[in-house]
Amino acid sequence: MRAYSLIAPAKINLYLEILGDRPDGYHELVMVMQSIALADQVTVHLNGTDRIQVACEHPEVPLDHTNLAYRAAMLMAECYPEAYQQYGGVDIRIEKHIPVGAGLAGGSTDAAAVLVGLDLIWGLGATEGELQELGARLGSDIPFCVSGGTAIATGRGEALSPLPDLDGLSVVLGKYRSLSVSTPWVYKTYRQQFEQTYIREGDRLQHRRQELQSGAMVTAISQGDRPTIGHLLHNNLEKVVLPAYPAVAALKAAMQACNPLGCMMSGSGPTVFALTETPEQAEQIQVTVREAFPDPDLQLWVTSLSRSGIQMTQL
Repeated sequence: MRAYSLIAPAKINLYLEILGDRPDGYHELVMVMQSIALADQVTVHLNGTDRIQVACEHPEVPLDHTNLAYRAAMLMAECYPEAYQQYGGVDIRIEKHIPVGAGLAGGSTDAAAVLVGLDLIWGLGATEGELQELGARLGSDIPFCVSGGTAIATGRGEALSPLPDLDGLSVVLGKYRSLSVSTPWVYKTYRQQFEQTYIREGDRLQHRRQELQSGAMVTAISQGDRPTIGHLLHNNLEKVVLPAYPAVAALKAAMQACNPLGCMMSGSGPTVFALTETPEQAEQIQVTVREAFPDPDLQLWVTSLSRSGIQMTQL
């Protein structure tokens, strides 16, 4: 085929703990990551030239080398030069549904879709693990976005262990359109404020990882214990973002007041989400929050958890 269209789901974090510093300058993390049905659509099409071109109607999505999807295509061309020479360049079209700068891995999942799409269109037969290794060169969330579902992530987020799928839960998400939070700022500020809590010894780091991999959140997911999953939602980065961004803190408080299973900021923010047992409960939270915050800048979505990462769809 000359073209493939792929569904690229967003992700939320159900758990995010910072353990310490890494020699490469990143943070040592333990996270539980979860795909959601809110997704972009990415089409990869052979264009008969040697050029890689990105198109997207969203005004905040860059179309040059700063776009992760573009960089994913360039990386594939560098790693598979014979295939690139044989098939040539591609047009990448991104139909954007995931909000930009939201902490939902929108750019990362688009890049993951390009990796999968070029593997298909160039007939490479790469394994999921090989694509994840390539993705890790570009961004910590990309390996998860390739496989999706539910997983525990360690290292800087690229080392993944799958967890049992979470079925049936709904989620309502909220983000102010004009509000973005710098991920480097969040981690730098967290280091400045909480470096004294970092684990320094390698043995203690490994012990803490093992504790979390067999801990209460993973057990609750394995048992499908929804109330406990909601109760155990955790994100260290809230300690930095919520005091600095009162609108995010107020949005979380409003969602929490609706008594969902649980409510938390995703990743480095500023998106806040609430988990519910049913779509109807999520929709009611959406209505209640909209009434409390009629600001048209506030975007709200109701969606569900997803078992899947990048998936091919029909053109």
